[in-house]
Parts: sequence; C-alpha cells; structure tokens
Amino acid sequence: MPTTPVAQPLPDSDVCLTPAPPAASPRHAPRYRDIDQLAAGDALMRDLVERGKRLIDRGIPVLILGETGTGKEYLARALHDYSARRRASWIAINCASIPESLAESELFGYCKGAFSGALPGGMKGKVQQADGGTLFLDEIGDMPFALQTRLLRVLSEREVIPLGALRPVPVDVQLICATHQDLKTLVAEGRFREDLYYRIAGGVLRLPALRERSDRRALVMQMIADELDQAADESVIDPAALQRLLAYPWPGNLRQLHAVIRYSCAVMNDGRITLRDLPEELMQFQPVKLAQVLPLHRPASPPSADGSSPASAAEPGRDERTRVIEALNGSRWNISAASRQLGMCRASLYRKLRQLEIPHVRDQAMPAHAAYAVA
Repeated sequence: MPTTPVAQPLPDSDVCLTPAPPAASPRHAPRYRDIDQLAAGDALMRDLVERGKRLIDRGIPVLILGETGTGKEYLARALHDYSARRRASWIAINCASIPESLAESELFGYCKGAFSGALPGGMKGKVQQADGGTLFLDEIGDMPFALQTRLLRVLSEREVIPLGALRPVPVDVQLICATHQDLKTLVAEGRFREDLYYRIAGGVLRLPALRERSDRRALVMQMIADELDQAADESVIDPAALQRLLAYPWPGNLRQLHAVIRYSCAVMNDGRITLRDLPEELMQFQPVKLAQVLPLHRPASPPSADGSSPASAAEPGRDERTRVIEALNGSRWNISAASRQLGMCRASLYRKLRQLEIPHVRDQAMPAHAAYAVA
C-alpha cells in the first residue's frame, strides 16, 4: 500500500512562495504631490517651483533651504519626478543620521575585502546607486568635514572611488541637497568647505515657512481631505477651530500641521473638527499683542546737560526702532526672515537689536509659541 508522502519543510529562503498583497499606502504620511500641486496657491511657492522646473534638467546642482518641516524632501522628490530622470533611481540619504564611521562606505561603497566585516561581494554606495538618476543629500550641513572633501571630488570629476578600489568609477547623478542650517555661517566657522558650498549651491531654492505662506487655509483643507480620504469643504471644521489653525505660528511648519490634522481627524466626533479636537498646545494658544510685552519706543531720555530736550536727536533712532520691530513682528520674530526684509545679515540684525535696546522675545516671560500683533 503506497504511503502518503510527508511534506518536507522548505528552506527558509523559499518559505513564502506567493508574494504578499501590496500593503495599503499608509495614511499616516503626507502624500507626495506633483510639482504643480506643491505650488498650491502661494505666490512665493509658485515662483520657487517655476525656478526649480527650469533648473532641474540643466545639470545644475540644486540646494533647497528652509526651516525644519517646510517640505524640503517633498520638493526634491517632486523635482525628480518632473525631471527627465524620473524613470531612473531616486536615492535619498540623511547626512545627520549616518554614523561618521559608516558614512564613507555608505556614500561611496567598497570592494570585496576592503575591511574586516565587509560583504563578500562588496557594496555599491549611494552615489553609484543613483547613477543615471537623482541623489538627494538631506541635512548636508551635518556631513562630516572629511567626507566633504570626497564629495567635492565626486562632483568635480563625476567619478567615485569605492573603498579598496584601484580605479575610479564614472557616475552621472543629478544632485539635490537640503538643509535647515545657514551654510554660509558654517563656512565662516570652518565647519563646511567653502568650495563645496559653491559647488552644491548652483541653484538655491528657499522654501518659505508655513507662517509666511498665504495659502494656509487651502493647505489645512487639503490635509483634512487627504486624511479623510475624501473631498472636504469647510463644513467639516468649526470656524473657531479653523481660525485657531490659521493664527497659530507653526514652529514645526508643514510637518507639525500634518500631525495636528491627523490627530484632529482621529478624535473628532460626528465628522466635524471642533476647537476641543485640537491638540493641547493649540487649545491653550492665545495671540499676544506685541505692545503688551515690548514698547515701540524707548523710555524717554533725560534732558541733556544744557537743559535741551534730546527728542529731535532721538527721532531718527525711534523711526529705525519702529522699522526693525515691525520687520520682526511681520516675520513673527524669525531672525533670518526679518534680516532679509531689512536687507542685512543675521549678525548685523543682532547687533542692531543690542544697539536699539530691543530684547529678543525669547527673553520675555511669555508663551513659547505666541503670535504677535502690533496694537
């Protein structure tokens, strides 16, 4: 009588013969949008996007600047998807997240036997993996100084030498870098190579902070629609909650806004976001008038030795003081934005604050995320 064959266990590598169905795209991450959708309804963003579209296929390295959470990687990805290299590789690497001891092999790769513990067949680095496509270096300001020299050679010679290799390997990549840091300050401090800065800053795109954008209402509604996975109008959000979202200064920018919308959509009742559905930091937020914490003019100066009033001599100073405070107020005390508006560098603005005896709001006893409005 024939015996029933006993099923033998498969090798570990063959256990899963049927591919698993693709997982649903997670709703906890903001969706990547095409380049024109990123422009939204803000004039600054439309101008920035148009400049990016003109740069991306000219072989010019692009440097994206902006505060944390402004969407630098999303813009970089949208530029790649718009470019002629969109069907080739998109390789992204965060320079701040790689240990310095592994950064060189991660970026440039290594050959067989290059060091103890190396993979038997060697490994292609991120630069080689991006050959023909786009290499995105996020937080380039945190790249170790020694590694900057090797990256400079890759960009200038268009070739990479893996660890242990005897000859260079030619590469063709579109480079996009991003950072929230002031690279010119890092150059002045000797922490970033000046020649590398000019090499990567072929075309500079500076993303505006969320508080500077005029399309905040549209962004809020779009994020609600994305989170609910359906079309959404303003009936889904209470007017008081919407006004609080629009008035908040958003120090975390688009990343923080997305987290708040995600939370609010999760806890709302009856399909409507109300004020009590906002996170605690927004519920407690109250705009503070600038005049309540900082006078527009200095205290009156005492009479001079000859008894004359110094008012006429102080008038130009008072006008300048008002102009500086209005610029700070308009930028919500963002020193970088205010200094650009005033036509001076950050260091000059800090000196001007000391000269005009204007204390920075971080020295005031007030909520950390208060918004300021001149009375």
